[in-house]
Amino acid sequence: MRKAIYLFSDGKLQRKGNTLYFESEGLKKYLPVEDVGEIFVFGEVEFNRKLVEFLSQNEIILHYFNHYGYYMGTFYPREHYNSGYMILKQAEHFSDQSKRIFLGRAIVKGSARNILQVLKYYAQRGKEVESNVELVENYLNKVTEAKEPNELLGLEGNIRETYYQAFDVILQDKTFFYEKRTRRPPQNYLNTLISFGNSLLYSAVLSEIYKTHLDPRIGFLHATNFRSFTLNLDIAEIFKPIIVDRAIFTLIGRKEIKKEHFEKGLEGFALTTEGKKLFITEFEEKLKTTIKHPELKRDVSYRFLIRLELYKLEKHLLGEKTFEPFVSRW
Repeated sequence: MRKAIYLFSDGKLQRKGNTLYFESEGLKKYLPVEDVGEIFVFGEVEFNRKLVEFLSQNEIILHYFNHYGYYMGTFYPREHYNSGYMILKQAEHFSDQSKRIFLGRAIVKGSARNILQVLKYYAQRGKEVESNVELVENYLNKVTEAKEPNELLGLEGNIRETYYQAFDVILQDKTFFYEKRTRRPPQNYLNTLISFGNSLLYSAVLSEIYKTHLDPRIGFLHATNFRSFTLNLDIAEIFKPIIVDRAIFTLIGRKEIKKEHFEKGLEGFALTTEGKKLFITEFEEKLKTTIKHPELKRDVSYRFLIRLELYKLEKHLLGEKTFEPFVSRW
């Protein structure tokens, strides 16, 4: 499987024959093109048009982030699998209110059920999160009644806020307190981890969309308007609790990420380069983790589960099988 490459230093990304190389501080790191599927850029990296053409020819996606680790954009190569018929089906399900609401509800339900799995896991281990479970279940019961996309987004926001408020009880770490959700840039350590992890997941989902017939510009829960991509935001909602949040709980629980892995700027907090590397290592471990798939009867990674979710969406759009979101068993 082609892997993700992460570039943290300032430098130049260039092509030499059929190989990419990254030059920084006089040192060259060679990247065999057949091994690279996507590149995440966190430093000031220079590249030219010939490099972009080469990335497109080899179906390599380039994601770039700002100093705070906030996702800025993606070079999305020319699609090799896009289907005009599938795009029409996506547009049809977006423009038809009843079809769009059905998918929006399914996404919010999937997200909420995975959130409940996380909360119940910790409740069984003595964490006092029963009130959070009850509130999330109450909001989940209202999802079926939602008639408008904005109403669904409001419920999704309430569910996630209720869930995040349980983090302090789960973590019991005074350094990593939640307080309230802040972004762009985040205002404390825990919010910094949430924002950084979500940005990584949005990019990972986008890379998986590229391997399907779907168009990333047409989402269903999140409005398709002036944003470049929205479908990745939709699918990421389902997987945030079981990939991003578990990575956060692991890093804090093992005392691997500490106060010194953050830096305070004029506007807010950011992870240091070492902090980003620690988070990415755990994030990649979560993506590589395998589970026994109940239908396929074999072990599949969480990264591949994201792809399977997209395949299920394709089947729904084509009228072959109703979309049901993945729900973790814990």
